[in-house]
Amino acid sequence: MSSNFKTVASSKINISELMLPSHSNFSGKIHGGYILSLLDQIAFACASKFSGNYCVTASVDTVDFLNPIEVGELVTMKASVNYVGKSSMIVGIRVEAENIRTGIVKHCNSSYFTMVAKDENGNNIEVPGLILSDDEEIRRFMNCIKQISLRKERNRHEEIFDYKSASALEMLKSYRVKLATI
Repeated sequence: MSSNFKTVASSKINISELMLPSHSNFSGKIHGGYILSLLDQIAFACASKFSGNYCVTASVDTVDFLNPIEVGELVTMKASVNYVGKSSMIVGIRVEAENIRTGIVKHCNSSYFTMVAKDENGNNIEVPGLILSDDEEIRRFMNCIKQISLRKERNRHEEIFDYKSASALEMLKSYRVKLATI
């Protein structure tokens, strides 16, 4: 394993952007797809800065839209590497929107992206280890371990669960679904 380690602080990136009418959806709020695009950009920048290599998005693990963002608000995204594997990193991103007239700031989104570092030939490449400097960074790292464990369990469930078993089909009766002829 590499003896190269970096602090969480060395990965931190903040970006701010004024939300324009061209970013809005039909209800006049900022389009979630536009926010997702910005999230992907900052996750790339954060992971690439930390690893020193080009990075790709392996998965978008969580995107929780908590509050709508209005046209005219100043959106700030704060990203940091919360976890490292061998070639992968989990980047946590917090999105806040500030009403520039009132100064009121609201938490609008929390997201977690798994990014993978690549070499010039497109092969996975080892990333630096992570130096955890305080309780908050330890908490975030441990939450990522839990998130990875839950993903593995979900994938294992997909492999072994028999969706056509009598008990599985019986369970569907407690939901608002009807089975077409199968």
